[in-house]
Amino acid sequence: MLARFKTLSVNQFTFIIALYFVCIFNIPLFGVIKNGIEKQPDVDPIFIATMPLFLTFALSFVFSLFTIKYLLKPLFIILTLVSSGVFFAAYEYNVVFDYGMIENTFQTNPAEAFMYVNFASIMNMLLTGILPAYLIYKVDIQYKPFLKELLHKVLFMLVMLAGLGVIAFFYFQDYASFGRNHDELKRYVVPTYFIGAASKYINVRYLQTPMQYEHLGMDAKNVSANPNGKPNLLVLVVGETARSMNHQYYGYDKPTNAHTQDQGLTVFKDTSSCGTATAVSLPCMFSRMGREDYDARRAYAQDTAVDVLDHAGIKVQWFDNDSGCKGVCDQVENIIINLKSDPKLCSGEYCFDQVLLNKLDEALANAERKDTVIVLHIIGSHGPTYFLRYPPEHRKFTPDCQRSDIQNCSAIELMNTYDNTILYTDYIISEVVKKLQYQQDKFDSAMLYLSDHGESLGEKGMYLHGAPYRIAPVEQTSIPMLAWISKDFSQDNHLDMACLAQHAAKGGFSHDNLFDSLLGLMNIKTAVYQPELDIFAGCRG
Repeated sequence: MLARFKTLSVNQFTFIIALYFVCIFNIPLFGVIKNGIEKQPDVDPIFIATMPLFLTFALSFVFSLFTIKYLLKPLFIILTLVSSGVFFAAYEYNVVFDYGMIENTFQTNPAEAFMYVNFASIMNMLLTGILPAYLIYKVDIQYKPFLKELLHKVLFMLVMLAGLGVIAFFYFQDYASFGRNHDELKRYVVPTYFIGAASKYINVRYLQTPMQYEHLGMDAKNVSANPNGKPNLLVLVVGETARSMNHQYYGYDKPTNAHTQDQGLTVFKDTSSCGTATAVSLPCMFSRMGREDYDARRAYAQDTAVDVLDHAGIKVQWFDNDSGCKGVCDQVENIIINLKSDPKLCSGEYCFDQVLLNKLDEALANAERKDTVIVLHIIGSHGPTYFLRYPPEHRKFTPDCQRSDIQNCSAIELMNTYDNTILYTDYIISEVVKKLQYQQDKFDSAMLYLSDHGESLGEKGMYLHGAPYRIAPVEQTSIPMLAWISKDFSQDNHLDMACLAQHAAKGGFSHDNLFDSLLGLMNIKTAVYQPELDIFAGCRG
């Protein structure tokens, strides 16, 4: 668009760049508006027609505040490049860059980020980001003397305000009503919403004075007293991007839990996540706070459930094959898997979760005769490269989607690929259970598995995860939670398994239960323990 002009005035540039952002980067916004219109009868077509004009006037006014010599080109080149990426995520996957997604993005490692690079994303960046950025770099912006330039800028901004005022005069009630009924619209406005979210994250994470660190459960004591003298051993498997509706245990019609079917797992129905992205869910599920009162800044400044276990003298080990523990395990023994550590299981960019089974073998071989909790943070069903989450011998459902631009796969291919990840995770869980069964002469053992969040696979046009929780679909918030408890563990810890099975079938669980369930399962007595949130408390004799 800018290539048509050899020279532009500042105001011409401002209006053209605003028009480009409206016509290209805000296409997903107009898609959401279209969906809203279809659900609302008797919408004035002229009111709808004013929306792109309103947004163009508004962005022109806002952009005018930053069209300053020496700032203009570098700012809008960067803004165009970043907006191109945000646009692609929203257009192809319906991903919204709110505070939670910004937090998740900042905490994404290079290997994880590379999974999103494919032909479609590269072409999008070339066409909607790099090419316009190059034109911005090349265009000759004509600046008038300071006072004259300032006068022209003020007049331009007044004209934009006048345009907004005229539209508001005739359609203020329509905008107010439509906005109230479709609050999610603001989240799709590029670039204002993601800039606001990023600014908030940077302010909270890096600019605010750090909160004073709060230790929790310093009074914690391990009160377990097994009559046979065997210590308790719990392996907690933290899943990644697994949604419950693709598990056979939750009514799915494909055998995605074939490996654990005969191992007697307890299935906790109707379990929901704390967030829709790992950066939110992981610290939230291990914090003392529940989802409703969760505050990320406060969570980073206080002890987690694993810290309280450590205070009680429990040996805690964290092995990570995902993107790190997000601060949860910083104060206990933790190891992030080296992506080049095993040539059979690792490519240098990712490792299959079987690499954690090897770590578990090492931990069990060197285990002390004391109560122990081992956390395995798996990569599970992390997308969009689902096909890289399982080895070829575990490719049971075909045809599958052997590409990262999943929106270009058929629904059957995409679902098969995702189901293969669920089945492979089920295999990992079954192997954990087998290894614990081999340790029953040394430990009273148990396994607990739950995912951090779910995943959208094209339902309602949405892919991946990270949607704002208020508008997140059930596919992103409904998660599996499974438990295996050995006979000796249940007997020595006075846990009624029949009672637990009935309780689990009732449903109504969430990440809010994890903190106290871990403490209760490991017999930790502390003032921060809340038995009403412990999913095992009601079945303990």
